[in-house]
Amino acid sequence: MRYALLTCTDESAVISDQERSWRAAALGTFEEQMRERGVLLASEHLHPAETATTVRCWDGGDVIIADGPFAATREQIGGLFVVECKDLDVAIEVATRVPAAWYGTVEVRPLS
Repeated sequence: MRYALLTCTDESAVISDQERSWRAAALGTFEEQMRERGVLLASEHLHPAETATTVRCWDGGDVIIADGPFAATREQIGGLFVVECKDLDVAIEVATRVPAAWYGTVEVRPLS
């Protein structure tokens, strides 16, 4: 089954150059290991939430387009991985290895 692992972090957090380098290296290692393991199907890094455009429309109603993210929260979705795992338990195990889980959260969702 395919799962989306949505990485959520605080985009406004101030981090050192050393921390930024460590995160990038950890991400590269994670992606390499998951590709070798055969579970990583795709990965994408998103531009900051401030670049988002939100679209809402109701049946028979107006279309509303707004700049910025839908949710006003400290943590924003910053990227995603699509993985192929035999079940949710394996997807959760993979999610624990995503570096963003150490300084943010990883949301696991089944894909249809």
